[in-house]
Amino acid sequence: MIASDGRRERKKAETRTRIREAALDLFASQGYRETTIAQIAARADVATRTVTLHFPAKDDLLFADDPFTPESLEARLRARKAESTLDAVGDWMRATMRELDARDHGSGVDPAHLWQRRALRAGLLMADDDLRGRARAGYRDLELLIAAGIGEDIGLPADALLPRLAAVTVVTGLREIYVTREGRARSATSELSDLVDEVLAFARAGLRDRSATP
Repeated sequence: MIASDGRRERKKAETRTRIREAALDLFASQGYRETTIAQIAARADVATRTVTLHFPAKDDLLFADDPFTPESLEARLRARKAESTLDAVGDWMRATMRELDARDHGSGVDPAHLWQRRALRAGLLMADDDLRGRARAGYRDLELLIAAGIGEDIGLPADALLPRLAAVTVVTGLREIYVTREGRARSATSELSDLVDEVLAFARAGLRDRSATP
């Protein structure tokens, strides 16, 4: 029974991956809005209902299973002791990226291919107004968590301008990494670590400059 359940779950995961891969191919070649669920099903060689069972809405094909969740960030921030919020955010980003690369290596798929797919997804989100809006709404919970932590660090309310500005800067910078020239030159998620450090250094500089202003 346990072995049967395991095979069933693996098959579901394989089907889900095949559907998402087919969708990305079609989105890239003919556009997100122009692609239909029926076309995705045909490309993935599954029934249309199978696509909607795994991804009830078309945009779920791009947003489902995002590993950078507010829940995981909140847990990491709660666990911090002497470290700053920005240090904890950097550690959370790097740990999540390492987990992604470990999962990719275990999947038997070329890591460079998987990285290209992530970069493609990021480009699709930035190119469409509705997708960009949903992505922006999804990042708000991350911004609020980071703003609360920074506010605590510097003795300001979470809704004060400086913590909010720093949090938006961090989340926007981390999001933009994937579509930058430097990000596109990478071949694995963990290779983004130095760019994560650049984003956090930029935010730290802003906090220092503001705190030094009389």
